[in-house]
Amino acid sequence: MTGHFKFNVEASDGAARACVLFTPHGELETPAFMPVGTRATVKTLSPRDLEEADAGIILANAYHLYFRPGADIIAAGGLHRFMAWNRPILTDSGGFQVFSLGDTARITGEGVSFKSLYDGSDHFFSPESATRLQEDLGADIIMCFDECVPAGADRSYLEQSVRRTADWAGRCLAAHSRGDQLLMGIVQGGVDLDLRRESVQRTRELDFGGYAIGGLSVGEERPRMLQTMEFTAGLLPEDRPRYFMGLGDPAGIIDAIAAGIDMFDCVLPTREARNGRAYTSGGRLNLRNAAFANDGGPLDPGCDCYACRTFSRAYLRHLVTQKEILGLHLLSLHNVTFLVDLARQARAAIIGGSFENFRKNFSTTGFGSV
Repeated sequence: MTGHFKFNVEASDGAARACVLFTPHGELETPAFMPVGTRATVKTLSPRDLEEADAGIILANAYHLYFRPGADIIAAGGLHRFMAWNRPILTDSGGFQVFSLGDTARITGEGVSFKSLYDGSDHFFSPESATRLQEDLGADIIMCFDECVPAGADRSYLEQSVRRTADWAGRCLAAHSRGDQLLMGIVQGGVDLDLRRESVQRTRELDFGGYAIGGLSVGEERPRMLQTMEFTAGLLPEDRPRYFMGLGDPAGIIDAIAAGIDMFDCVLPTREARNGRAYTSGGRLNLRNAAFANDGGPLDPGCDCYACRTFSRAYLRHLVTQKEILGLHLLSLHNVTFLVDLARQARAAIIGGSFENFRKNFSTTGFGSV
């Protein structure tokens, strides 16, 4: 850890842990769900909404900000000022977006050539340029440029990607020059436990300030994902933050916390909201269902967000079925609040030594649609 960052493990209950990460923009208590602000905004939510939800950190997407509006525009005052968010920010490297372009991406040892998702123009990302891009954006936590391999890749390719990712991680570390940013290494290897172990060893040798588990929750079977997550988390250093990339369903978050993960992010809560679905303490609700047409009760009696303390399920269903923007806003606000608060409740249970009971009580709810 640099002088700008400090990480304390305050309590543990089994593998689950409650920690604090000290950053230049404040303390981040973990476990923590990070709402995704892809283009420097969490869809339909203002910074004031996110503060009301008490989100401790948000994530922004370096790939998209590179194209629109451009790092030079943001660098003038930094991403925090640009989006009026004064709490911590994490930016990804753009690796996932580049590799998700499939046939348009050409990978070499030097980096990746690809075509812009916006206008088809040619571009090239290297570990060095991805690091400089994130330094220009100015987030508190930045990520190494890695190769995210889709589920089902054969072992020989996974071996190459693990070694390429480790090589690129070393280049990112060498290029990193800002002491007020925490650079996190990323572990790959698919669901192959031997390759996960190798990736952890190679990445740990570089001594990053934190470690992320990448390349999971990308289409593999859930039991294999959970097994790989738990195995990998157990190999990561205890004195550094651990981040599971791309996880945002309530049950998955609880499983990740149980495995010792500190941070997680996903677009899922706002995507679910755009499809009329809401997380609640009684399970996931589909507000399009006619059963809610005359339901005068709150969306979730156990939630104190603006949507739950102000509007009925009937009204929210009306907004959803009529495709009103307010409906997207209110459900997004609720879903993000729900996940932020779920992580906070888990933290309290860990500190109180009752996490397993908390987990068991949560698992009885289930998250099938109602």
